[in-house]
Amino acid sequence: MKDKAQLPPVIAIDGPSGSGKGTVATLLAAKLGWHLLDSGALYRLVGLAVLKMKLEISDEEQLAALSRDFDIHFEPRRSGVTRISLNGEDVSDQIRVEEVGIMASRIAAIGPLRKALRARQRAFRKLPGLVADGRDMGTIIFPDAVLKIFLTASVEERAQRRYKQLKTKGESVNLPRLFREIEERDNRDRNRPIAPLVPAEDAVFLDSTGLSIERVLAEILILVAERDITS
Repeated sequence: MKDKAQLPPVIAIDGPSGSGKGTVATLLAAKLGWHLLDSGALYRLVGLAVLKMKLEISDEEQLAALSRDFDIHFEPRRSGVTRISLNGEDVSDQIRVEEVGIMASRIAAIGPLRKALRARQRAFRKLPGLVADGRDMGTIIFPDAVLKIFLTASVEERAQRRYKQLKTKGESVNLPRLFREIEERDNRDRNRPIAPLVPAEDAVFLDSTGLSIERVLAEILILVAERDITS
C-alpha cells in the first residue's frame, strides 16, 4: 500500500443537489489539468440502469454487482460541462433527467452498493491530482484530501437553478414541485444511516447563494493558491 505522502492530492467538493459543485468541480479540474470524479454520476448511472432494466432496488447485491461492471470515463471541459461515457456511450444527458436523479438518491442509501463503488471512486486518484465532487468525498472517500469544500445554497436558489436548467433543455417543469423534491432529497441525504451529507470537520464552508459560478471558482482558486496545493 502506498504511503499517504506519496498519494496524488485530492480536492474534495461536497454539498447538496443544485449547489453548483458539479460545475465548479469540472471548471476547477480543467483549470488545474487534474482528473475529475463526479461521484453523483456513478449513482445516477446505476439509477439509469435500474430504470432501463426495471430492476428491483431491494436486490442490493445485484445492484452492487452491476456497478462493478461499468466502464466509466469523465471528461472535464472548460465550459463547465462534463462528458460522461458509459461503456463507450455518451450518457451525459440521460443521467441528468429528474427521474434518474430521484432514483440515484434512493439507491445511494444502499450499503452494498456504496461499498462496491467506494473502491471505484478511489481508483480515480491519479497524478497530477483529482478534483472529486459529491456528498461524502471529504468525509468517507478521501478523508485525507488536501482541501475540502462544502458548497451549499438556499433551497429557493437551487430550485431556481434547476428550473432554468431544465427549461433550457425544453423540458416541462413545475417550480413548486422542484422545490419539494429538493427538500425531500436534502432530507434523505442528511438522514440516511450510511454516509449522510455532512461537512467534514476541516471543510471550508462556501454559500453560493447569489454568487456566480465564476465567483465561486475564484474563491476556491484563492484557497488552492494559499495552501500551495499545485506546486
